[in-house]
Amino acid sequence: MNMSTIALRTVPGAFILNSGIGKLGLDADAAAGMQGMAATGVPAVKQLSPEQFGKALAWGEIALGGALLAPFVSNRVAGLALGTFTAGMLSMYFRNDGMTESDGVRPTQDGTPLAKDTWLAAIAISLISSGKKADRKKK
Repeated sequence: MNMSTIALRTVPGAFILNSGIGKLGLDADAAAGMQGMAATGVPAVKQLSPEQFGKALAWGEIALGGALLAPFVSNRVAGLALGTFTAGMLSMYFRNDGMTESDGVRPTQDGTPLAKDTWLAAIAISLISSGKKADRKKK
């Protein structure tokens, strides 16, 4: 693993892992609020109870953060996992009218925290691409 790959994986990995650990003790009201927001991007989460959603979100973020930090997880697998997570975050951004300006792209003040997840998408693409290059070199 080279220095650029380490940077691409450790920074978001530590951030996401910390976020997941912080959500382990979510109360039902906080989980319900997050679930309502998440349902704008991923409607299937409505099927869970707020408690189930909170636990799934916390453990999902812990698993993703851990995968990004674990050197034995390939760049491609880590990138695909990060890309899947990011797709859910960005779908909330683009499907929620209050998050974007009238052009549907530029963030409003409320949308800025989710719009920043475009950086995670770029990192995911880079990890997936570097994984493909490593696979080609092995052949």
